[in-house]
Parts: sequence; structure tokens; C-alpha cells
Amino acid sequence: MSAISQSTALPAEKLPAPLVFTLAAGAGLSVASIYYSQPMLDIISKQFNVGIGSVGMVPMLTQAGYALGILLLAPLGDRHDRRTIILIKGLMLVAALLLCGFSGGLNALLIASFVTGLTATVAQDIVPASAALAPERSRGKTVGTVMTGLLVGILLSRVVSGVVAEYLGWRTMYMVAAVAVLLISLALWRVLPRFKPGTSVSYPRLLLSLAHLWQHHQTLRRAAIAQGLLSVAFSAFWSTLALMLSERFHFDSAIAGAFGLAGAAGALAAPLAGSVADRIGPARVTQYGATLVMASFALMFLLPLLPVPAQIGLIIISTIGFDLGVQATLVAHQTLVYSLAPEARSRLNALMFTVVFIGMATGAALGSLALAHFGWTGVVALSTLAAALALLIRLASRQLKN
Repeated sequence: MSAISQSTALPAEKLPAPLVFTLAAGAGLSVASIYYSQPMLDIISKQFNVGIGSVGMVPMLTQAGYALGILLLAPLGDRHDRRTIILIKGLMLVAALLLCGFSGGLNALLIASFVTGLTATVAQDIVPASAALAPERSRGKTVGTVMTGLLVGILLSRVVSGVVAEYLGWRTMYMVAAVAVLLISLALWRVLPRFKPGTSVSYPRLLLSLAHLWQHHQTLRRAAIAQGLLSVAFSAFWSTLALMLSERFHFDSAIAGAFGLAGAAGALAAPLAGSVADRIGPARVTQYGATLVMASFALMFLLPLLPVPAQIGLIIISTIGFDLGVQATLVAHQTLVYSLAPEARSRLNALMFTVVFIGMATGAALGSLALAHFGWTGVVALSTLAAALALLIRLASRQLKN
């Protein structure tokens, strides 16, 4: 049974480029909402007169909300019309971003940040929607394009928010984000067809099936936990970078956000991991990727031994390296997980990304604590240890295929 209503006429060979672009923009602008705060933490902490540990709860709760939203809301795409879900969650995300911008204190911002993360999971509805719309022969290319939009949203969100916060204020960034999400949500409502639900199973049964999948597939558990640990390292770095750059180098939020471009240089090369995985196996790619992440963070232990210009250069090199490693490992882990049960890919995806964003939230919280109590060396040690544990999990696999 087709996921698309029979009344909708779609091209036989491929989707129109404007539709694919709209889907990619929707995924990118939605997921960007959970990363805007990171370069702005120093400015927010000064305005609310709170410490590093307290303001670090902003990205932590945003990531926690995203993880919970993936677990509880993503399965709804199998039960209801995705077009309606995308609109409702998009409008809720707009409201959450506005609440962030109008927050009168840290507690209000923390609550709004959690809701932002919860509703930003609309990105996880847009990606499967693109897969359902695309003809089989061009499905991989279509989904890859939409995922590229999502990745660009993650990477450039820090650059944009750093510049906007520095020159127009952090509240303005949330307002601009709300307008952008509103426009793309309305555009998606206009261009998307209605989707027929893929199942009539009740919502409680959908959630119960998640537990069965987690228990039944050891490969899923190994992939999710290893990627979750890499996410701890990734988030600990990005959640504290702006604060460290401000304290150590007196850089403003615009410069801190620009470090996202270094991440882009690494992460945008990660799709090559797919072709490498075809040749040597995805499990081996996960081992190489985790090794690269661990080595990239460990390099930053050398920072105290270097002059300031060399320190900045080393941070940039490390950023390129670990972003490439994290994204390459994610691609390989998705290849492993999606091969387990094709009929349950949405739920397998929900389970893996729930653990990934639990790792993101944990990394944001632990990173702030490490910076507050042990300085940047503490953040580097935390990230290196988390990557080393991920590598151990991958090396413990007895069969390279999983």
C-alpha cells in the first residue's frame, strides 16, 4: 500500500527539484533550532548573571527534549498523516522559539528550550516523508539530499546564531528562527500531499514494539550506545566552546560560531563513508571513525604547550577531524541498523537517535561541569574518554558486519 494518497500525481522518475529543496530546507531549519543556543551561551550567562554550569543546562535540556521527542513522537508518522504532523509540530516549534526569545529569566528559557527540542523532531518526520514520496529508483538520492539539508542546518546554525547574537542580540536570533520555521512549515503544508498511515496499530502498541526491537537486535544496541558515546564527546565540545573561547582568547560569539565552518569541512566529507563501507564493511568504518574522534580530541591536550596562534590552529584541525569521525561513524551505524528489519526502519531510527541525543544532552551537561571545575582540559579529557569507550565497543564486536 502506498504511503501517498492515490489522488496525488507524482512524477515517475524523480521528485521536482523545488519539492526536494523545500524538504531539505525544512529538515535543516527544524534541526538547527536545537543548536542556536550554543555560541550564545556566554552572552546569555552575562545577561542573566548566571554561571557556566547553570547556562550549560540550556543546550542540555534542548537535547534532552529532542531525544524524548524522537522516542515518543517519531512513531506517530506510521500512524497518522505525516503532512498534518509536520504542520502541527512546526507551529509548536515556532511557539517554543518565541518563548525562548521572550524569556525573562533562566528558568523560563530552560523550559522553552526543552519544548524547542521536543518539537524540533519535526525534522525526523520530514526525512521519512521524503523517502515515501520518492520513486524507488531515485529514493537514495532524494533522501541523501534531504539529509544534506539537515546536516547543513546543524553546521551553519552555530555560525548564524553567533553572528546574529553578537550584532543584534540573542533574543533576535530566536525571533528570526521562529519566522524561518513558520515560513517553511507553511511551505511544506502547501507542497506536500496527504500520506496514508502505514499502520492502524494503536499508539501504545507502537511504543511497545520499540522495546521488542531493542531487546531483539544486539547490533542495534551496540550501534546506538557507541554512537551515543561519540555524541557525548561531540556535544561536550560544542556546548562549551563559546565559553572557552571567550575566557581564553576573548573571542566574541560571532567568532565562536564561525568554528562551525571548520566542523562543516569535516562533516560534509562524511558521505564518502558510505562508499568506503561498501568496500570494507560498515563495522570497520565505525572503528576507524571512532579512532579518528578519539585522536582528534587527544591532540588538544597539547594546547598548553603551544603559542596562541598555534592553539587556535590546532583547535580547528581537531574540529575538522572529530566532526568527520562522528559523521562517518553515524553513516556506517545507520547502514548497519537499517539492514536489520526494513519494515521497521522508522522505529529502528527512532531508537538509535534517542540514544544519540541522550548522549548529546549528557555531553552538554557534563561538558559544562567539566569546564567549570577542571577548565578546558577537563572537557578534552571527557571527550577523549567518551570516544575511547565508543571505540572499545566497536572493537569488541566479534563479527565485522555488525
